[in-house]
Amino acid sequence: ARFSKEKIAPLSRQMEENREVPQDLMNEIAELGVSISEWLGYRIPIEYNGVGGDLFSLLLIAEQVSRVDPTFVSIFGYQNTLAIPILAQYGNEEQKQKYLPKIAAGMLACVCLSEAESGSDAFALQTRAIPDGDDYIINGSKLWISYANCAGLFLVMANAAPEMGYKGITCFIVDGDTPGLSVPRKEEKLGMHLASNCPVIFDNVRVPGSNMVGEAVGGAQGVLDHAISYAMERKQFGKRLFDFQAMQHQMAKASVEIEAARLLSYNAARLIDQKIPSIKQASMAKYYATEVASQICLQGVKWLGALGYMKSMPVEKYLRDLIA
Repeated sequence: ARFSKEKIAPLSRQMEENREVPQDLMNEIAELGVSISEWLGYRIPIEYNGVGGDLFSLLLIAEQVSRVDPTFVSIFGYQNTLAIPILAQYGNEEQKQKYLPKIAAGMLACVCLSEAESGSDAFALQTRAIPDGDDYIINGSKLWISYANCAGLFLVMANAAPEMGYKGITCFIVDGDTPGLSVPRKEEKLGMHLASNCPVIFDNVRVPGSNMVGEAVGGAQGVLDHAISYAMERKQFGKRLFDFQAMQHQMAKASVEIEAARLLSYNAARLIDQKIPSIKQASMAKYYATEVASQICLQGVKWLGALGYMKSMPVEKYLRDLIA
C-alpha cells in the first residue's frame, strides 16, 4: 500500500498521457524483489517458472494498487485472471511446457473473444477455424482485444464445427508472428489509457491442430479516500463538509457498499482457489463490485464539486477508468 501511494500514484497522470509505464518505476518494482515478469506470471505454477500465487493473494495486491491507479493493475490482473488460467487449466502438458514459461518470463498473452456481433453473447461469434489436413485455417476478426498490440501469444476463440452451433467453439493457441495475423491499430478510449484495446484480423491464419486448447473494489475505495480527505478540509457555511450529517450519511453508505463488494470478491476468490464451483459467487461479485465502483466514482465527482471535474484531482480519472 505504501509503495502504491509513494511511487505509483505520483506517476498516474504521466502514465495515462504517455500510455506506458516508466522504466524507472519498473526498476523500483524490481528492487522490491518482484520483477514485472513475476507480476505477470503470478498465478503460473512453480513447475512452469511462475510464482505459484493464489487468486486471493492476487486480489489483495490488485485492490491496494487500484486504490491509486485502476489502469496500472489491469495488465497483470488480465494476465492472471484470464489468459493464464485458460492455459493452466485447459492446456495439455505439452502446451503448458511450451508457453507458460514464456509468459512467466514476461511475454504477454491476450484472449481473443469479442467480435462486432458477439460481445457478451459469446456463442454468436463468427470467426471460423476450418480443418485442413492436420492444421486449421482461421478467418475472422476480433474487437477490443486487450494488449493485442504488444502480445506474443493469442488465445483465439473460433468455431471449428459451425454445424454444431456454439458446441463447435474452440480455443486455439496462435503465436504472435504467425502469417495472416494483424493488429491494425489501438482504439482511442474515454479512460483506461494505459491499457490498450485493439482489433485483431485473422486472414487465412494456419495453426497446427496440436494448438487447440481442450478486475473494481480498490478503485471505489480510492475515490472514497480522496472524497473523505477533501470533505475533512473543505469548509462551507463555516463548517467542514464532513460535519454536515447528509454528507456523513452518504459516505457511510458508500463505505458499507464497498465493504460488501470487497467481501463478495474475497469469497469468490477463496472458492476458486479451493476449486469449489463458484460461477454464482463470481458473477455476484463482478456485478455488485462494478455497480458500486461506477456509482461511487460518479458520487465522488459530485462530492468534490467543481474540483471533481478537474484533472488536477484524480477522481475524474477513476470515473473514466472504472466505467470501462
